[in-house]
Amino acid sequence: MGAHDGPDEEVAVDGTAAGAGAGGGAGGGVVRRRVVASGLVQGVGFRWSTAREAERLALAGWVRNRPDGSVEASIEGDGRAVQQMLAWLRTGPPGARVDDLRVEDDEEQGVTGFVVQG
Repeated sequence: MGAHDGPDEEVAVDGTAAGAGAGGGAGGGVVRRRVVASGLVQGVGFRWSTAREAERLALAGWVRNRPDGSVEASIEGDGRAVQQMLAWLRTGPPGARVDDLRVEDDEEQGVTGFVVQG
């Protein structure tokens, strides 16, 4: 039931990157992460709450439901803001239950705005 991160990154519950050094994404510079949240994450406002939190943190990207009942997101922005978003995604909005959060590095795309996809 714990969080699962990609092999290159471990993130503490407080959202800080464990052992993050240069290129670790914990601060400065633009980073992009692909995230899949599983558990009770559909039908509880997860996508819309994710979009609001991303906009609050000035992040770009998208979020969408997947057919398997999980929610997938791609988030891009300042490394510290991305870490804060990952910490938020581990809990999600009230009513959600995140059993697993998979996080992978993704290529920067230079997008602006945050979109809730169908």
